[in-house]
Amino acid sequence: MKNEQYYSSRSYWLEECHQNVKRQRLNESITVDVAILGGGFTGLWTAYYLLKENPSLNVGVLEKEVVGFGASGRNGGWCSPKFAVSAPMLIKKYGLDATKNLNRLMIESVEEIENVIQENNFDVDWKRSGSLKVAIGEHLVPSLEAEMEVNHKLGLDQYYEFLTKEETDKRVRINNLQGSILTKPSAVVHPAKLVNELANLVESLGCVIYEKTKVTDIVKGDVRNPAKLVTDNGTVEAKHAVVVGGEAFISQFNRYRRKIIPMYTSIVLTESISAEKWEEIGWKNRETVGSNHLSVDYLQRTKDNRILFGLGNSSPYRYASKMDDSFDTFEPSLELQKRRAMQWFNLKSDQFTHSWGGPIGVTRDWTPNIRFNKRTKIAEAWGYAGQGVSTTNLAARIVRDLLNNKETDASSFPPINHTSTKWEPEPFRWIGAKYIKYKMNKLDDKSENKGIAPKGTTIAERLIEH
Repeated sequence: MKNEQYYSSRSYWLEECHQNVKRQRLNESITVDVAILGGGFTGLWTAYYLLKENPSLNVGVLEKEVVGFGASGRNGGWCSPKFAVSAPMLIKKYGLDATKNLNRLMIESVEEIENVIQENNFDVDWKRSGSLKVAIGEHLVPSLEAEMEVNHKLGLDQYYEFLTKEETDKRVRINNLQGSILTKPSAVVHPAKLVNELANLVESLGCVIYEKTKVTDIVKGDVRNPAKLVTDNGTVEAKHAVVVGGEAFISQFNRYRRKIIPMYTSIVLTESISAEKWEEIGWKNRETVGSNHLSVDYLQRTKDNRILFGLGNSSPYRYASKMDDSFDTFEPSLELQKRRAMQWFNLKSDQFTHSWGGPIGVTRDWTPNIRFNKRTKIAEAWGYAGQGVSTTNLAARIVRDLLNNKETDASSFPPINHTSTKWEPEPFRWIGAKYIKYKMNKLDDKSENKGIAPKGTTIAERLIEH
C-alpha cells in the first residue's frame, strides 16, 4: 500500500508541501450533480468555477492517488500565456483574428489565476516575473526574431520584447546566451502549493474530494440515464455531467488510448545556491527561463534559491502507452540536464539534490480537447502538452460555460469542442515516437556542438510540427 512518503517522493514540490490530510476514499455508491475525474488543476479549477457560479451544486472529485499527484504537482512552476500550439500553426488553422483572441484569453488566464491567489491569500510563492526564451548560441537568434515578427503581426507588441545579449544579461547571465524574448504576462509559482490551496478552497465551498479512489469505467449517459464514474468501491452517478480530466493518465482507458498519449518530461534541482553565486548569475526577478532547443529546456529560480532545470521529451515513449513509475525519469536525460545546467551557470555536479519527472498528455495535433456532449452528459478537458498550469484555468471556465449553456468570452476559445485526430495504431506509434526522439536528439546535438540550427525541414520536425 502506498504511504505518505511515496507521494512526497513524486517531486520536490510535493515533498515540500504534502499535507497529511486524510481525505476519504469513496466506499459507497452516490449521486451528485457533477462528478469530476482527476484531482489536479483541471478538476479543481472546474469545481471552483462551478461552485462559484452555483453554490448549491453537489460536486464530487475522484482522484486515483492524492491531489496534485500527476502533472499538477510535478511541473516546472511556469504560469505562462504560452499555448501548446504555436502561433503560426494557429493562424494557419483558425486565422489571424481567432489566434489573437486565443492569445488574449491565455494572457487573461494568468491574470485570473493571480486574482484568485490574491483574493484567497494563497501562499504559493507566486511572482509575476515574466519569462525569457533564450538563444544559447548566435545560430538560434534568427528563430527568436521570426517569433517576434509573428507577435507583431498579432498586435502583441506590448506583451513581448526582444532583448539583446546585453539586455538579457541584466536579468540573468547564462554562458553563451546571445539574446532572448521576454514574455511579460508570465509568472512563477510553487505548483504543489497551488494545487493544495485550490483543494482546500473547493472543499470550503462544499466540494467533496475522494482520494485513493480509482475510476475503472466512464459510463455515458442519455436522455433517461445519468453519466457515471465506476470505481472498485462504488458508482458515482452525475445528474448533470461527468467531467473527464486526468490528462496523461486517461490514456490507460481503452476509449482514450489513441486519443491522448503519455510523453515524459523530467527535472533536476540544485541545492540552495550561495549568495555569492547569485551575484554572479543575477536572476533577481525569478523570471522563468526556456530555450528554443527542440527538446525544450525550462528553468526557474525557486523561492528558496535553487535552480530548477527541466527537459521536455525526456523518457522514451513506451509501447501501447504503457505507464509506470519507473518511466518517470530516464538517466541519460537527467545527465544531459545536469550537464547543460553546469555549462549554463558554471555549477558543479555535486550541487544537485533532487530529480523527478512524469507524464504529460499529448494529442495527435498537440491541441487540447475541451468539449461537452449534451447527449452523453460527458465533458472533457485534457491534452495540454505541458502548458497546463495556465490552460487548465481557461479550460475549467470553458467547461463551466458549456455545462451552463452560457456564452462568454471564454466560450469563444477557438478550438472549443475540438476533436483531435487519433494517434496511429501500434506498432506504428511506437516506431514513430522512437524515430522522432532519435532525430530530435541528433538535431539538438548538431545545434549545440556545431552551431547549426534546425531548419524545420526534416521528416521528424514536420511530423511534430505544432
